[in-house]
Amino acid sequence: MSLTKLALKIAAPVPKVETFTRYLFIGPHPDDIEIGCGATVARLAAEGKQVTFLIMTDGRYGDGFSDGIKGDELVSLRKKESIASAERLGVKDVRFLDLCDGGFYDYEEMLRGIAKTAGECRPDLIFAPDPDTGRECHVDHLNTGRAAAHIAYMSPYPGIMAREGAASADVKGIAFYMTARPNRYVKVSGEMFRMQNEAIFGCHTSQFPSGSAEAKQLQMYLKLRSIDFGLRNLCPHAEGFRVLGQTHMHCIPETV
Repeated sequence: MSLTKLALKIAAPVPKVETFTRYLFIGPHPDDIEIGCGATVARLAAEGKQVTFLIMTDGRYGDGFSDGIKGDELVSLRKKESIASAERLGVKDVRFLDLCDGGFYDYEEMLRGIAKTAGECRPDLIFAPDPDTGRECHVDHLNTGRAAAHIAYMSPYPGIMAREGAASADVKGIAFYMTARPNRYVKVSGEMFRMQNEAIFGCHTSQFPSGSAEAKQLQMYLKLRSIDFGLRNLCPHAEGFRVLGQTHMHCIPETV
């Protein structure tokens, strides 16, 4: 570790995910929050934290396994699945921006939607998919991660937020899920991991039909990931995030 990184680690430690009170989880599509960090959601909700879901796109093109259901009918179904899934994790505040799946929207509209929700919910920490893995290719994931980071950093500035039609919010940082470079981990119980699986495979059945190869592959991946992160933290299960505080989000390239 370089002296600069060591000094940064001591002087400005990365925020601990569990220490906050209010959280905004942003998903590019219905089911992404659950896949990326569903067990963490279950833990925070069980601890009585304020948790809000914001789902950016309508998921209308996720019709590969939906028994011929397409278009607006699939959009309606996926909303119902999202609400049921969130409730399984203990979350009742689920919001939909209703942008068109597949990148068919104005990026500025995405920014405004996140800004408005942040101004209303006033989260301490925002969760979003990591846009800088070097491997992610889905435009909705990339746009969501970048837009979330933009608003997470700018949210304390009233003038900037006003231009987005939103109130300011004292956001302390951002936690990227679906990341290859975690620097913070959240320990979760076997029950919370089970709740995550139920939320995905018991609720989002239009995307993961019971017994399908896709469902089995994702179940195996989630199990191995949770065990891997758990071993790093001397516990059975954990989820990992690339967390940046306000200090780390600007002009400090040594931040992990």
